[in-house]
Amino acid sequence: MPVDPRAGEPAQARDLINIPRLVTAYFAERPARPVVFGTSGHRGSPLEGAFNEWHILAITQAICENRRQNGIGGPLYLGFDTHALSEAAFASALEVLAANEVEVRIAPGGEYTPTPAVSHAILAHNRGREKNRADGIVITPSHNPPEDGGFKYNPPHGGPADSKTTACIQNRANEILKCELAGVRRVPFARALKSPTTKEHDFIAQYTGGLRDVIDMDAIRGVNFGIDPLGGAGVHYWGPIAEKYKLKITVVNDNVDPAFRFMTLDWDGRIRMDPSSPYAMRALVAMKDKFDVAAACDTDHDRHGIVTRRGLMPPNHYLSVCVDYLYRNRPGWSASAAAGKTVVSSSMIDRVAAGLGRKLFEVPVGFKFFVDGLLSGSIAFGGEESAGASFLDRRGAPWSTDKDGIIAALLAAEITARAGRDPADYYESLCEKYGAPVYERIDAPANATQREALAKLSPSDIAVKDLAGEKIQRILTHAPGDGNPIGGVKVVAENGWFAARPSGTEDVYKIYAESFRGVDHLTKIQCEAREIVAKVLRERAR
Repeated sequence: MPVDPRAGEPAQARDLINIPRLVTAYFAERPARPVVFGTSGHRGSPLEGAFNEWHILAITQAICENRRQNGIGGPLYLGFDTHALSEAAFASALEVLAANEVEVRIAPGGEYTPTPAVSHAILAHNRGREKNRADGIVITPSHNPPEDGGFKYNPPHGGPADSKTTACIQNRANEILKCELAGVRRVPFARALKSPTTKEHDFIAQYTGGLRDVIDMDAIRGVNFGIDPLGGAGVHYWGPIAEKYKLKITVVNDNVDPAFRFMTLDWDGRIRMDPSSPYAMRALVAMKDKFDVAAACDTDHDRHGIVTRRGLMPPNHYLSVCVDYLYRNRPGWSASAAAGKTVVSSSMIDRVAAGLGRKLFEVPVGFKFFVDGLLSGSIAFGGEESAGASFLDRRGAPWSTDKDGIIAALLAAEITARAGRDPADYYESLCEKYGAPVYERIDAPANATQREALAKLSPSDIAVKDLAGEKIQRILTHAPGDGNPIGGVKVVAENGWFAARPSGTEDVYKIYAESFRGVDHLTKIQCEAREIVAKVLRERAR
């Protein structure tokens, strides 16, 4: 896709959203679109009729009913991030939860709550319990632009809800919308706050107090570490972390602004708090020489971006480093615990895992596919190409079964301290050992019919035998790790591969490709990928 000429430049007044108009639309406008749970909850903007108060009232009532049907009787941990709509949606949700007599745990003083803090709280409550198990809701659209809202549900396993659960909630919520909220129980917000079922929970103390279990906090004490919360939900976590463990952490920006006027524009000229984007991360990258290593997290702090003196690390590079470092430096982990990755993550991870003698657990796109493995300990690390990861604590117990940008960021400091080199230098040593891949994701046009066809391909639809001069070794439409459909196709040769997956919201499909033989070979893979997919779609259309 073409890069906007202003990408990486500071946002200007004309780039900012009108917050009063946005919040008014949330409360005053009626939904123009149904509830749709994607890979991580329902998202959208009230300016497009996709995230309005009715949506939240209906979803929350559906969650209450789902809890009763599944015997979930413990507290529900409720958190929200710094997006303009998150606090409004928090009020709407709490009104319904209180009316349904759900025991709710909220942060004191209206404090923001990162996704991993909610996940960790759920796991901590449920450890050793068979009854009165907890679950949670996080109100966040992740790194999406300021005009968006998001709402996601985490069941008692602490991670993103599986497709069956979200389908039940989505379908029931849409039934409620069709009936103009008939069946929704609700009390005024002031009453909900004072309800005996609404209680405060110190997420900051619980989360920061346990970090020594998952990160070697003593080792990183001397690391000069910079952090940019990108105005997100973890903005007030970094100070307590530094104070408790006596760390040299510099928070480079502690501003909270629902318009996110302090951001640099992303690749398309929009404001987006994406820590994996070199355009959105321009401000922190400019400070790279001030620190031994630096990091940023997105708005709900479930994603990470790592900055070394070489610049911003591509997510796949850091994931590869994490796998190599962690499995060599966590003696408390089971010798049989696999390394988890998504099917569109770098094959460098495959080579690193093989070099470690570890099994690879490859799943479709979506962190929910790592949850069971992290919970059972059958995988010790799960990472996805979009800069999301979590891993077991040092004893081999689950820490967070949702993505955790905070521990991923702190791990960069641990690696720098204990390995004697920053993560970028560490990655260079992996390239010397396993080869240096080049990776890129591009988009290609596809209408709704073509996208639907692409999502339903089978290996037999791919008739070619070679990819960019190499024999095809595998054609996948289901993930090797868990057997779930990947919603597209992946074609693998010895030194390169591509995967094609349809977009869920745009008239495009995504081509992920990688080569261990250089840029020219990657370009050839991409060209052949387009030809292969185009041919299959033409044949499907006949």
